[in-house]
Amino acid sequence: MAEKISFPVAAPAGDRTVEVAYERLGDGEPLVLLHGIGHHLQVWDPVMGILAAERDVIAVDLPGFGRSAAVPEGIPHDLRGVTRMLRALFEALGLERPHVAGNSLGGLIALRLGQEKLVRSVTALSPGGFWTPAERNYAFAVLRGLRLGALRLPEPAVARLARTAAGRAALTSAIYARPGRRSPDAVLAEIRAMRESTAFDAVLETGRSFVFTGDVPDMPVTIGWGTADRVLLRRQGVRAKRIIPAARLVRLPGCGHVPMSDDPALVARVVLDGSR
Repeated sequence: MAEKISFPVAAPAGDRTVEVAYERLGDGEPLVLLHGIGHHLQVWDPVMGILAAERDVIAVDLPGFGRSAAVPEGIPHDLRGVTRMLRALFEALGLERPHVAGNSLGGLIALRLGQEKLVRSVTALSPGGFWTPAERNYAFAVLRGLRLGALRLPEPAVARLARTAAGRAALTSAIYARPGRRSPDAVLAEIRAMRESTAFDAVLETGRSFVFTGDVPDMPVTIGWGTADRVLLRRQGVRAKRIIPAARLVRLPGCGHVPMSDDPALVARVVLDGSR
């Protein structure tokens, strides 16, 4: 069950209160999980139990997504703004340099947290920011299509589609290689999260300038990329390895852009290895 926590974040016009939803499970060294744009923390459900056997796992709804409140006025929807909010969240939860794993936008944020030395290790699954302009435009078109579908499809229609494997494929095959593994309830919840996100449009617009530059020195970094990723093509993983030479680049065979339900055991192993 998700909990919520409120905490102050410094902004140019004075402190703002940010409210974030999160789920926490397990014991051990802390591990924070970050989802992608338009998603929510439940996307990590397939691996939470495995990870919690060795880690104190904290899955987070990023501000403006899932059950977290909208980003307060005065805090930008850019990497600097989200890094500032996550730094304050770590302090509020008593986390001193946790491990972090992120997918897509969450992977890009995780790498940025690594550059800021706010975490102990980084595992980034299909992170954004390693694209060419054409690859970015293609990925954003896919994301806009998913958002438009979520906004236009009535919830009863989504519920009917989600009851069948073919319907789940129609709704989510852009991001999952094995959409039939998602439960009807999970698909319905993530379509709802995409539809109700208050930060989606602002983050996507700001994301035009998201290009990852610079190394992540003195930090264990693992980059995983699904071989069936249809949003961010896997050649971007090779590009990421060139930019972060010491990173461990791992292929995720048969996995899509959001690999956690495509192969939970593999993804959990990659994340745990990365946090060791």
